[in-house]
Amino acid sequence: MTFDSAQYKITTRQQWEEYAAGWNAWAPLLETWLGEATRRMLDLAGVDSGSRVLDVAAGAGGQSIAAGRRVGSDGSVVATDLSPTILEHAVDAARAAGLDNVTSRELDGEQLHDLPGESFDAAISRVGLIYFPDRHRALTGIHQAMRDAGRFATVTYSTPATTGCFSLPVSIIRDRAQLPAPEPGQPGPFSLADPEVVEHELNQAGFHDVVVDVIDAPVRLPSAAECVRFERESFGALHQMLGSMTGADQESVWADIESELGQFEGDEGFVGPCELVVAGATR
Repeated sequence: MTFDSAQYKITTRQQWEEYAAGWNAWAPLLETWLGEATRRMLDLAGVDSGSRVLDVAAGAGGQSIAAGRRVGSDGSVVATDLSPTILEHAVDAARAAGLDNVTSRELDGEQLHDLPGESFDAAISRVGLIYFPDRHRALTGIHQAMRDAGRFATVTYSTPATTGCFSLPVSIIRDRAQLPAPEPGQPGPFSLADPEVVEHELNQAGFHDVVVDVIDAPVRLPSAAECVRFERESFGALHQMLGSMTGADQESVWADIESELGQFEGDEGFVGPCELVVAGATR
């Protein structure tokens, strides 16, 4: 079956519209799990007092808020996403945090060429770039929107082998739903797992001085059952993969996932393996 990028983006938008509230409800876990990688991303992007920051595929805005705190009253953060509903959560969270320097704009990450050129000092994207069908277009749009010598940084998932907390559920669902493996170049959680691929794509878009770090970021929860609840409530893509199955069969798959994730339970509760790639580059 030929990959349909236009339909993929329509479906992705629908997923985030539907699961925005669920993702946002898990914000405390997200910021604990992604906290170290987020701080490193902001460092690599050079986000500092007074910076004008573009956040691409901002989601519920945890990293937008972190950036807003860094830039202070003299700086600004524009959170963009193709889902208006999830952006509402981002803005609400920023206001609740006492920040009025975080604004939002509904914008497809592949349409950033519509932004005024050289209008941002820094740009960031936390586990968002991996889901773009045309990453080159997205990256060149980011490049165009930034001032000369500005920095862009992104967080992506590492390899399936080092990110079992998520690769195991995906593998089980793909097997039970009889879905084909993704073709090379297709968007997905592990599409930028290789640091060399990340560096190559950044260079191809015009960036230079690429720095790539790998960070251990386990998902810590009381139990495997709680991890399944997290994934069921907030990962719309998993439900899309299960879409062809009956309700009973879907429940059976989730039970299998919980059983497999049980291997990561121990004295400290559930510690799901997850490794993240953090990359930064200069415009």
